[in-house]
Amino acid sequence: MALLMNEDDVTRVLTRMAHQIAEKNPGVEDVVLAGIRTRGVPMAERIARDLGRIEGVQPPVIQVDVEPYRDDRPHPAGRRASWSGESNLAGRKVILVDDVLYTGRTVRAALDAVVDRGRPASVQLAVLIDRGHRELPIRADYVGKNIPTARHELVRVKLREVDGLDGVSLEKEGVGHT
Repeated sequence: MALLMNEDDVTRVLTRMAHQIAEKNPGVEDVVLAGIRTRGVPMAERIARDLGRIEGVQPPVIQVDVEPYRDDRPHPAGRRASWSGESNLAGRKVILVDDVLYTGRTVRAALDAVVDRGRPASVQLAVLIDRGHRELPIRADYVGKNIPTARHELVRVKLREVDGLDGVSLEKEGVGHT
């Protein structure tokens, strides 16, 4: 196992991403951060707090479970995402937040879930780690760190809200999950 980011690195990267979001969305008016479960949610909450300090306005955070929208896993008939927070995203600037960008399938599912809540003015993507190996034409607007990986390697993100500590490690297949 190789440690790629420690607690200070994760904090620094999320703060930098908040500054980049503020620069691209001055005043963060009409911005909604949509954290993709599980680790995207605490990341979105941290970025929202940083945006509150930077812009004086803390955008709302919603959380979405994209499992019903995934095309690479079986799901019951009738797609219904589990949401909390804002009920209508029409006309809003939605920033999807996730821990690792890999094949792009989670993001594709999240886009379908977002559109079910109304037609947003725009959708942007913020990820802590971009590990490559895209299967769909998806690119993040805000990337904490690009980490080239082999397909058999696993990127493990840990966040204190979920795991009790912050860090990112690279592991061989069979040791962890992404």
